[in-house]
Amino acid sequence: MLDDLTRGRDAAQAVVEVIAHARADVILLLDVDWDHGGAGLAALRDALTRAGLDYPHHVALPPNSGRPSGADLDRNGRLGEARDALGYGRFTGDGGMVLLSRLPLSRVDDRSGDLWSARGPLPPEILPPEALDRVPLASVAQWVVPLEVGGTRLSLVTMNATPPVFDGPEDRNGQRNADELGFVAELASAADLPVVLGRANIDPMDGEGRRAALDALLSHPKLQDPAPRGAGGGGTGHRGDPALDTAALDGPGPLRLDYVLPARGLRVAAAGVDWPAPDAPRAGRVSTASRGRLVWVDLAVP
Repeated sequence: MLDDLTRGRDAAQAVVEVIAHARADVILLLDVDWDHGGAGLAALRDALTRAGLDYPHHVALPPNSGRPSGADLDRNGRLGEARDALGYGRFTGDGGMVLLSRLPLSRVDDRSGDLWSARGPLPPEILPPEALDRVPLASVAQWVVPLEVGGTRLSLVTMNATPPVFDGPEDRNGQRNADELGFVAELASAADLPVVLGRANIDPMDGEGRRAALDALLSHPKLQDPAPRGAGGGGTGHRGDPALDTAALDGPGPLRLDYVLPARGLRVAAAGVDWPAPDAPRAGRVSTASRGRLVWVDLAVP
């Protein structure tokens, strides 16, 4: 990521353009490489500043992705591979996340280290016994970030669940995805005014995954689903509303994987998915930026 930004590669420039076009007060970015010195984040913020967008506040904590587990988690007889990390990643910090904000942020409740095994017994085909006290639930990271807006305090509950695919008949990733979403729902229950935002990596109707956990999150008594819509989604043979799609994947096609779920006590003024129609002026740049599409929600905060 740092190399792409410093060399000004086209995809990185397109990402900056998409973020600058949204001009969000608060934005959660996924697949942002983390490094100990913060060089990647600094390069990203510098690029956004040149685009006319300053974010003086941020959260960028070390992710689980790419961090060695010391165990052969995929049981292929080799250690130290991407699938053996605490969360999938080729190197420590690969594909982390960052929260950028124009508004002040309070102290983060970082739940990234909570063990997966703490949620209940895991059979050995899901996680080997020697890894039970090593592997966290969060495949990337799990944060609760307080945000002060005037006299209102929101709790931003991040979401970046593992894809429920790329495993075997044991369905390890499917189980982890469901457990991560279940934990997100619990964190939302504990907050007064939660706003869940990020990638669930599962569609309500199409593609693979254990949908019960997502269904429970979308019907959570404290949350509302503003159902943001765009113009460019849609896949052959899909059952869901194509306007709700947020990601263009090569295999399963467009899916709704990304969500912003505000508290029911907040009024949604507007919402959308930045996915222009194929013939729209910005369509090419949005497609160049990422397979994912930016989801936005405008909230009227008391």
